[in-house]
Amino acid sequence: MRNAAFTLGMIGGLIGILVSLFGWGYTSFAEAQPELARTFGLFDNPGVVKAASFFAPLLAIGGAAMSRDRALWGGIAMILGAGAFYIGFGFNVATLFPIGFVGLAGVLAIAARKPDAPVAH
Repeated sequence: MRNAAFTLGMIGGLIGILVSLFGWGYTSFAEAQPELARTFGLFDNPGVVKAASFFAPLLAIGGAAMSRDRALWGGIAMILGAGAFYIGFGFNVATLFPIGFVGLAGVLAIAARKPDAPVAH
């Protein structure tokens, strides 16, 4: 389960970087060109979007990296990262996979007990 948490967390974090680059770029564009931003729409709170753009992928990828050795800490970091994606961007077509992958990876990391724990089949 730790390897699955690592893989899903990394994939979700990397997809989340793309979402975050768009979020940060669009808020910066809206600040620089307010007349064009009114045409395309504005974020309700650009500060939250910028904070989520930085911290969400950081927590997702950092949590994935920790999930093999410190599964509990990594799982908590990934769940916080999924929450940051949701708070910053909402749940939509762009954030569907980052939130899903990182959230599931966090749950898997927390549920993992020991690497290679013997299980009777």
